[in-house]
Amino acid sequence: MHDLVIRRGTVIDGTGAPRLIADIAIDGGLITAVGGDIGPGRREVAAEGMLVTPGFVDIHTHYDGQATWDSQLAPSSLHGVTTAIFGNCGVGFAPVKPGTSDFLINLMEGIEDIPGTVLAEGVKFDWESFPEYMAALEALPHSIDIGTQVPHTALRFYVMGERGAVHDEAPTEIEIAAMGQLLEEALAAGALGFTTSRTTKHRAKDGRLVPSLSAREPELAGLALAMKRAGRGVLEVNSDFGPGEFETLQEAAALSGRPLSCLLVQVKQHPRLWRETLDWIHGMRASGMDAKAQVSCRGIGVLMGLETTLHPFAGHPAWLELSDLSPDQRYARLAGDAALRRRLIEEPSDDETTRRVHEMLPRTFRLGPDLNYEPDVSANVVAQAKVLGQTVLAFTLEILLSDRGKGMMMHPFENYARGNLDDVREMLTDPATVMGVADAGAHVGIICDASQPTFLLSYWGRDRKEGRLPLETLVRKHAHDTAASYGLTDRGVLSPGKKADLNIIDFDRLSLCPPEVIYDLPTGGKRIMQKARGYRHTFVSGVETLRDDTPTGAMPGRLVR
Repeated sequence: MHDLVIRRGTVIDGTGAPRLIADIAIDGGLITAVGGDIGPGRREVAAEGMLVTPGFVDIHTHYDGQATWDSQLAPSSLHGVTTAIFGNCGVGFAPVKPGTSDFLINLMEGIEDIPGTVLAEGVKFDWESFPEYMAALEALPHSIDIGTQVPHTALRFYVMGERGAVHDEAPTEIEIAAMGQLLEEALAAGALGFTTSRTTKHRAKDGRLVPSLSAREPELAGLALAMKRAGRGVLEVNSDFGPGEFETLQEAAALSGRPLSCLLVQVKQHPRLWRETLDWIHGMRASGMDAKAQVSCRGIGVLMGLETTLHPFAGHPAWLELSDLSPDQRYARLAGDAALRRRLIEEPSDDETTRRVHEMLPRTFRLGPDLNYEPDVSANVVAQAKVLGQTVLAFTLEILLSDRGKGMMMHPFENYARGNLDDVREMLTDPATVMGVADAGAHVGIICDASQPTFLLSYWGRDRKEGRLPLETLVRKHAHDTAASYGLTDRGVLSPGKKADLNIIDFDRLSLCPPEVIYDLPTGGKRIMQKARGYRHTFVSGVETLRDDTPTGAMPGRLVR
């Protein structure tokens, strides 16, 4: 008698092998059999007509703070994710000396758009070393498995103090040795990697560039050699890939002897740089090095609604006068006060936020009920307003006020230089790429790409008019491949002996819900939430965590070391 048997599902096992109709037996949190002649179970789940996939492994999240106060880890847990890895992009909350957390909060708020008040209230900082941070995470209940990495900026600041907060300040040999020793200890304790940021996009809330931006060769070499001594961990890098960067990173990866994982997106200023980067990664792989690129499955899109961080009126004096009202009160005022709407539309506002958003409007699109993430460029809000004989501000205000003030627009600022997702398709099909870049837990008032697993399967596997991809490929990309890229060989595949992390999906119903702004963070902070439809069941270590798209309340998640 098995603990659990899933009957006659369409099994896509995560390896890329063709699907098959099979039963799956689970005992003691592990898959014990996959086939057609499996005995009875204490519980049996009918899965005929459903997809059965491994749980998805999201290797690029920013739940560093949220994991200390939130057991559910939504949205990820609502989209079939059963393992989430954070500590990415060189930012995080350990190690930290007592009384110095303000700098790490300031950095996280600026780089990842998580409000500082939320972090100051929600993160207790009752640890100092990285192993102590891991122990604090391990002591908390979670619905899914979590893993964490050592962030360069926290390590630098811990050792160098205020000098470590300056991007062009070099550490001494003694400080490099101290950073290396702490990194080695963290990796020995089970940290999954070391991460660094080398992009000018990353700035603290006070405008300072990320301290690791210009880390020189001696510092990178010292940290790489610490990884070599530890003999474990992934080197994860977010870089602008400017002049000389390929050589610098390749040398560091070679010294470490560890896998290299680089973020790969298409930036509009250099729309072909992603191809050059991928060619470089292929060159490393040809020389025998383990290198991969983390990619997205859609445009990286800023969402604009009345309650999001950015929208065309966010800096307007008339809008700021409403800041003390609740969302419902703001909507009621706007809907019922024609004079207020005229002020927003007709009175110019010369603040920086307004100028920045207005520059974005020619590439901004209405995100209607169909949730079109690949809109035709001609459907931008400027062009649509012109067709309707309206000003763009009148038209965008009309959009934002729709659906009782929940209307949304989307501005895909990366991965959309050609006005479609053809380049993204090429990224997805490259053998050197894995799924990543979703940034779950970050950019809470601007972006919500944690829903990528659902979009990956539903859009690329079913809904795109041309260039659809096999479900077997898509599942492998977000299960086996992501897990293997971090050495997590116990999951990501449905086969005997593997961890019983899996999804049962009603593929015909699988779809995204409209994004919405909710206020459930510490201090009542807001975030964008996007849920899904079609997840009949999700299991983590054989325990059901989601049923009919609703959390069960079970907390089988563990810290992955």
